[in-house]
Amino acid sequence: MSHRIGVELTRAYTSADIEEGRGFKLGEVHRAQDGKAYKFVQYDTGSGPVAAVAGNIAYYYAPGGTSAGATSVVTSDLSDSAGLGAGVLQAVLADGEYGWIQIRGAATITPALTAGADGNALTAVGATDGTLDVSALVTDAVVAYAVDASAKIIMCAFPE
Repeated sequence: MSHRIGVELTRAYTSADIEEGRGFKLGEVHRAQDGKAYKFVQYDTGSGPVAAVAGNIAYYYAPGGTSAGATSVVTSDLSDSAGLGAGVLQAVLADGEYGWIQIRGAATITPALTAGADGNALTAVGATDGTLDVSALVTDAVVAYAVDASAKIIMCAFPE
């Protein structure tokens, strides 16, 4: 499926695809005309292992709580994350594969929110694998907002 930004958002890429000069760099951000933005990342299943599901939330990968500066490797395994949401997965990605996450704009996610109502600020803190929860503390990293909680529509505000 192509999108207006000229990339196949729902495609999984192998490292060979990147080496063949497909034009994507790890961490590259593409902005669409509709206000949405997408980031090219590598997926790690974590120690869970937790499979990548299109529409689920990915977090920045940080086994043992240390990311070592990796801001382009993501996982849906919350226990192997930095506790910071990275974006909404656009494709099913196997361990080590590359693909796109949505980081800005309205998105419909696959899982129901752990809790919350329309307008609530959302965070990875207190969530379960692949989901978001309502922000309860000012120290929580807010990464999205519930637009229509019952319909699983969020407004993405993930960090680049």
